[in-house]
Amino acid sequence: MKTKEKIKQAITDFVKGGDNSDTILLDKVLHKDFRVISNKFMGISGVTIIDKQKYLSNIRDGVFGGLPRKMTIESIDVSDTIATVKLRLESSENYFVSYNSLVFDIDNEWKLINNLAVVEAKK
Repeated sequence: MKTKEKIKQAITDFVKGGDNSDTILLDKVLHKDFRVISNKFMGISGVTIIDKQKYLSNIRDGVFGGLPRKMTIESIDVSDTIATVKLRLESSENYFVSYNSLVFDIDNEWKLINNLAVVEAKK
């Protein structure tokens, strides 16, 4: 599998893991230092930062995730062992724009290390 295909698979696993509340799949594709960074997350003023363990517990506890989303990958940019992916997602409740940073980890797998997201509720 080529590099961009592996990155696309990691992103697809990330989205499917959230959609299906699959913390096992998410744990596999998220780097140990993974962070979600969002401005005005869920209507909260300012910047919210969520680490991997809190993210997984929020998925497990149903705080977020669990809704199928339509995914469109707008771009993939790779430089050696790092990559960025821009996504647009749409669920029955929200629109998302998501910039994701990935690293080629020591286990020779692409892992998400950062998710910078804007979530807008559908009106």
